[in-house]
Amino acid sequence: MSQKKEQFGSRWGFVAAALGMAIGTGNIWRFPREAAQNGGGPFLIAWTVAMLFWAVPVLAAELVIGRKTRLGTIGSFRDFVGKKYTWMGTWVGLVCILIMCIYSVLTGWCMKYTTLALMGTFKSGITTETTQAIWDNFTASPAQTLLFHALAIGLSGLIVIKGIKGGIEKACKIMIPTLFALLIVAAIRAITLPGAAAGLEYLFSPKWEMLASSRVWVEAFTQASWSTGAGWGFMITYAVYMRAHEDVAGNALIIGVGDNIGALMAGLVVLPAIFALSPSVEAATQTALTGGSGLTFVYLAQLFGTMPGGNIIALFFFAAMTLAAMSSLLPMIEVGVLNLMDMGLTRKTATIATITFGFLAGIPAAFSMTFFNNQDNVTAYGLWVSGLFIMFAIIKYGVEKVRKEEINTPWTDFDMGKWYTYCTYLAPVVTAWLLFDTVKAMLGEQNRWQIFGTDWSLGTVLFQFALYLVFGLLTMKYFNSKIGKGVLPEIEEGGM
Repeated sequence: MSQKKEQFGSRWGFVAAALGMAIGTGNIWRFPREAAQNGGGPFLIAWTVAMLFWAVPVLAAELVIGRKTRLGTIGSFRDFVGKKYTWMGTWVGLVCILIMCIYSVLTGWCMKYTTLALMGTFKSGITTETTQAIWDNFTASPAQTLLFHALAIGLSGLIVIKGIKGGIEKACKIMIPTLFALLIVAAIRAITLPGAAAGLEYLFSPKWEMLASSRVWVEAFTQASWSTGAGWGFMITYAVYMRAHEDVAGNALIIGVGDNIGALMAGLVVLPAIFALSPSVEAATQTALTGGSGLTFVYLAQLFGTMPGGNIIALFFFAAMTLAAMSSLLPMIEVGVLNLMDMGLTRKTATIATITFGFLAGIPAAFSMTFFNNQDNVTAYGLWVSGLFIMFAIIKYGVEKVRKEEINTPWTDFDMGKWYTYCTYLAPVVTAWLLFDTVKAMLGEQNRWQIFGTDWSLGTVLFQFALYLVFGLLTMKYFNSKIGKGVLPEIEEGGM
């Protein structure tokens, strides 16, 4: 039987937690690269369109499903769409939990580099060879990667175990303002460096002809989906703890816009710093186009050491990375915790079970970068499928019914017009387009049918997707009977 749910103490508490979910490492290390690769200004326009007309409707859909059912991803699909579709909710929850396993490893990396900055590692004269050696030695040391993986998921579990108001909300109210403050300080220092203007020009360059490129739009929608958390099941989970009279449309818009602001601030740190501190424009361009761990833990780590007070800026930057990562890790854990609580477990037991699974299942990613990259790719595509399922749920329930009865309520600050209906029907088409574009690229690879020991292939994606589907179908009858009915939060009226 489902337990009585907690409630966010205020709208700001919910928004802080939601922004913490959305603003993660993807904003900091993926966004600058994608903007650089796709023409700067045109990419920003396409990315903003993707946020407003794709991510916001999907986020609103999740908020509606979670608030109405008051159940986690599995139970919400059972009650919102029907018992024969419970497997879709299992898929959404499973993909998110699998991301949690590798994201904890990534959070541990950020923690490690924050400690290195505290020790003054990134001092004047440090070279790229040195920072590459630091990265290689760290990732080749299972004792270290496992230690920081354990610290990341353990500390996050301690926050989640304290509940929504006393744990996640309280932590995010501190973490999110601190994150923005750290990014502001780092951005001010970066854009005031000699030569930083070239980085700003690179970020905002008006190459308008690139708006006609389908690739720019594909990457913009991809960034919007990964960055905002649309389709992840996070908002279904957090919406369970919303007050009944909560503004769905306004909150979805705040999350989308807030996430974009966070990404832009990260871009104002990364690209100006790269162009100001690189020996040439060509070298800066090459560095800017390097994404992920290479950009963050090798090139930027070295560049910080070339600026006055660089180690302090490095500390601010990696501390911001750690906060961004942890604030995104919290809702991943909560997705698992809520689904287990729906089956009758206490929060404490559910949290311990979730983080124990997360640690154990994350061990291969802590040992192997190939495994980490494989899971990073496969689960990312799994999220697009999750988004398809969420929009299917809304369409089956009735888009206009949702818009008129669940979104445009008397207490809302922002009404959604018919454009929401059109965007909801368009969202599955966009997602299918993204999947088609990805499959087409995979078919051009030599290792397209390889399943094991590869970072990226169609074979490994299809194989793992089949496992997700089989698990969802085999457990559907059990979950349908085990999960209780959704119940309202303990306190219906909270403070603003």
